[in-house]
Amino acid sequence: MLAIIPARGGSKGLPGKNIRPLCGKPLIAYTIEAAAKSKYITDVFVSTDSQEIAEIATEWGGWVPELRPNRLASDTAKSIDVIIYTISLLSEKFGKKYDSVVILQPTSPLRTECHIDESIELFHRKRADSVISYTEMEHPIFWSKYIDEELRFIDVFHNSMMSNRQEYKKTYLPNGAIYVVSTKQIETENLYSKKSFAYVMPRGASIDIDSDIDFKLAELLFLMQKNESL
Repeated sequence: MLAIIPARGGSKGLPGKNIRPLCGKPLIAYTIEAAAKSKYITDVFVSTDSQEIAEIATEWGGWVPELRPNRLASDTAKSIDVIIYTISLLSEKFGKKYDSVVILQPTSPLRTECHIDESIELFHRKRADSVISYTEMEHPIFWSKYIDEELRFIDVFHNSMMSNRQEYKKTYLPNGAIYVVSTKQIETENLYSKKSFAYVMPRGASIDIDSDIDFKLAELLFLMQKNESL
């Protein structure tokens, strides 16, 4: 099975985040290592437009035979187009064909090989088109409000006035950490179908690094894990 790690070099929110050091390793290294430890993944491909990311990814065991073309390196480039291009590249240039792929964003450093393998096993068990990682929302979705130009609250949902947390079903959000998708489903240019299923991850493993605060939180969580293992 193929793992694709999309790692564009031009992050505007947090420049250089994909290779920024986190507890002694570049951020992307955690995802490369987790993919390499998976029981099911055979190839760990890193898709990037950055020579620096390519070199660091290679040092940590990623496969980066060439840089992503410019048309797939802009802010407007779609992730699905990057995945389709990568599958085509590996087929035409290297003769490699895959029935399914695992897409792993490099900004989820607490996602482990166990999470990846459990997602893949769910994918096969359900005979799914895709399995996508989710995490439980911290607060009920019905608490959500719009805020208008006058800073007034506007209900998003009609029943948002309900106040008892116990009355709500749990709600979940995709955390971006894992997408296991059949290549047939990818050809539709949509990762979701009626045969898509959720792999639920704990909140602590679901952090998606997009800011300095996220980095600090990830460092704290790693230190807590290290102390617990002593």
